Amino acid sequence: MTDRSQAGGGIEGVLHGLGDLVEKLGQLAETGEQLKRSGQFDLQSDHGQDMKAVYGFSVRFGAGGDGATASEPKVEPFGNVRRDEQTGVSVVQEVTEPMIDVFDEQDHLKVVAELPGIADEDVKLELDEDILLLQAERGAKKYRKEILLPRVCDPNKLAYSCRNGILEIRLT
Repeated sequence: MTDRSQAGGGIEGVLHGLGDLVEKLGQLAETGEQLKRSGQFDLQSDHGQDMKAVYGFSVRFGAGGDGATASEPKVEPFGNVRRDEQTGVSVVQEVTEPMIDVFDEQDHLKVVAELPGIADEDVKLELDEDILLLQAERGAKKYRKEILLPRVCDPNKLAYSCRNGILEIRLT
């Protein structure tokens, strides 16, 4: 999370973070590493309700493995702040998009998701060929993410566990 005393609050913090991103992208392209940026701020809705806005993204380089895609960056957003397509205004949504990592192991795919406050019984997964729909809800915490997998998987060979808000999914 960005320290507001270093970067400033609000839009100044975002602009400072973007400046850091531009500088680090060149470094990451050479090393095949990953960059994550996130933050949160408290808001009040038009109806006086307190809300927490969480935003972030992960940029990964060198994750492809073959020559064509190994150097292409992959940007994954997460959080509950989205830009409304029609108005262009950023809004805080009730459902949070979790941070996801997909690992292509030799004999299976492993998907890891950060779902604070969620347990095994709160998770619902749907697999349709190479698209995994993750949904989870407990109390006011609601998560949803559609994940494009690198290959088609068998829905009968899906296993998962969620411990301390970390969901691990195994697909073959």
